[in-house]
Amino acid sequence: MWKGTLVSIHIAPEATVPLQSVTAARAVAGKGLEGDRYFTGRGTWSTHPGLGREVTLIECEAIEALERESNLKLELGEPRRNLVTRGVPLNHLVGREFRVGEVRLRGIRLCEPCKHLEGLTKAGAKDALLHRAGLRTEIVREGILRVGDPIEEV
Repeated sequence: MWKGTLVSIHIAPEATVPLQSVTAARAVAGKGLEGDRYFTGRGTWSTHPGLGREVTLIECEAIEALERESNLKLELGEPRRNLVTRGVPLNHLVGREFRVGEVRLRGIRLCEPCKHLEGLTKAGAKDALLHRAGLRTEIVREGILRVGDPIEEV
C-alpha cells in the first residue's frame, strides 16, 4: 500500500496564463478548484464536454525525471496540472477513488500531453511527458486541499 503527499497546488484564472502556486484551495464537486480557469469556465477546453476536468494531478517524480532524462527543466506549475504529488502512482488510479486530505477524488483518465501544453511550456515537453503527464479527476467529496496533505487510496 502506498501513501503520498500533496507537494503543491496550482491555479490560473484564465486559459494560457501561467499557473499560480497557492497553499490551499477549495475543491467543489462539479466545478473544480475555486479560482481556477476550469471552475469559472475559462479554461482552454471548457467548451468541450468531457469528464475529468475538475482537478488534474501530476507526479513530482515525473517532473524531476524530465531533467534527468531529457535535460528539460520545468517548474512544478509549468505542466499546467492543479496538484503535484509525491509517492502516488497516478497512472494506477484510473477508475479508483482516493483521498487528498479531506477531499475525495475519482480518477477518470490519464492526462496525456498535447501540442497546446508544449506550446505553453518548452519544446520537447510533449514527448518527454508521454504516459506520465498526470491524471484527470472528478471531485467526489468537497473540501479544502492544503499543501502537505496526505494522499491515500480509499
